[in-house]
Amino acid sequence: MNWLTNVVRPKIRNILKRETPENLWIKCPDTGQLVFYKDVESNQFVIPGSNYHMRMSADARMRSIFDNETWYDVALPEVAADPLKFRDERKYVDRIKDARAKTGLHDSVKVGYGKLENAGVVIAVQDFDFMGGSLGMAAGEAIVRGLELAVEKQCPFIVFAASGGARMQEGVLSLMQLPRTTVAVQMLREAHQPYIVVLTNPTTGGVTASYAMLGDVHIAEPGALIGFAGARVIEQTIREKLPDGFQRAEYLRDHGMVDMVVHRHDLRPTLARLCRLLTKAPTLDATAEPPADTDEPAEPVPAMDAAPPPAPPA
Repeated sequence: MNWLTNVVRPKIRNILKRETPENLWIKCPDTGQLVFYKDVESNQFVIPGSNYHMRMSADARMRSIFDNETWYDVALPEVAADPLKFRDERKYVDRIKDARAKTGLHDSVKVGYGKLENAGVVIAVQDFDFMGGSLGMAAGEAIVRGLELAVEKQCPFIVFAASGGARMQEGVLSLMQLPRTTVAVQMLREAHQPYIVVLTNPTTGGVTASYAMLGDVHIAEPGALIGFAGARVIEQTIREKLPDGFQRAEYLRDHGMVDMVVHRHDLRPTLARLCRLLTKAPTLDATAEPPADTDEPAEPVPAMDAAPPPAPPA
């Protein structure tokens, strides 16, 4: 009977076996509902039905905001990969290599320049999948470079914050990014250009203690966790029970820490409207043909290794 168990049955199993992608289905963290991945992706990573906002990658976020899903990747300064030669259970450089292979990003912040409803904007996006979106030297340099470019281009700067805080593997060098980014925000303010912050789930730690709370307008996605310390730490410190929904976007809006909570489907027009309002730009006629712009890239996401594109007309 060995030929039946060792040959025939394995062949039958191989015929019936189908390769299933690991991410074919997504489980909603709120309701536990299983949803087809393609449906979630086409819905800007919002779970249909429950409206739970999943995390978005940096590239997906930029595609959802820039006109024609087209932008310039901004070249960012190089920094030391492991300035402290840090090691815990693993070497820090090995963690960095794994994060880069997983996300395709150089670090947790990606910066792009492009058009939002025909007006130039600089956008920085923190990707939580890259070591929890932690703020290190490279991420700090990216934020500062994005703010400097917005000053050069005389255009608004929009940041999508998603972070667990400072990167402990870089010690005080990570903490130094808090005042550095704060100074860069002040440079943008002195240039009289808008600074808009979109708080996504989660935004905590040193990021909340610096540039994430310095915007002219603070927008939050529904249900986003926003705060400095965790709720458990706060309860242990003040020895009181926190109210329901504490540190969630809706609670913070009701108590004045966030200006508005905007659904992801409405985020792009809301940002465009705010940019026009804060720059006193004329309202575009929805029926008019957009002006031709031969300086824009023909293909999405060309590298910005040459001279940056010209500033958009006022």
